[in-house]
Amino acid sequence: ALVGHSGAGKSSILNLIPRFYNCDAGDILIDNQSIYNVPIRNLRSKISLVTQDTTLFDDTIKNNIRYASIDASDQEIEEAAKKSFADEFINKLPQKYETLIGENGVRLSGGEKQRLSIARAMLKKTPIVLLDEATSSLDAETESKIQEAINLLTKNKTTIVIAHRLSTILNSEKILVVDKGEIINEGTHADLLKKCDIYKNFYEKQIRKD
Repeated sequence: ALVGHSGAGKSSILNLIPRFYNCDAGDILIDNQSIYNVPIRNLRSKISLVTQDTTLFDDTIKNNIRYASIDASDQEIEEAAKKSFADEFINKLPQKYETLIGENGVRLSGGEKQRLSIARAMLKKTPIVLLDEATSSLDAETESKIQEAINLLTKNKTTIVIAHRLSTILNSEKILVVDKGEIINEGTHADLLKKCDIYKNFYEKQIRKD
């Protein structure tokens, strides 16, 4: 997990992994292999990305989910929608999976778009999942549903997560604290509470809020 103030560089670090832009120096290794030694298409085929800004097309719900795996069957699409709790709102729509959602999903709420994004990631079935503030700006009920879907999505996967709510990352094996573009500390939640003031302040503020 990556934690830090807004503008600290968390998303920039995450965006280096699928090579949305390249490192100026250093290297990124997956299983001791540089990501710069494999074709970009192969690299991205192994990564699913769920962000707070879901890109959607003026097409049907079914085709928007299928975008993650063009050869997927209708059954596979519906299975992914069930696992992401998207089927709950899809089945209430007049044309269900054939409903047109408008330019960038204009007819859907933030939570509905987010569920489609998770459905895509479910359908893609990649070993690596990147989550960038995937539950931000959602109401509490929607957030808990989406958190449940994310838990399913990330089971037994290598997951790198940026979260504005620390409750979503407490069980991470390693938490990196990012400040001004640099990693200033790392460890488990318990380690960081003891040794990192920035992390401790984050945590105490959130506990007071909750």
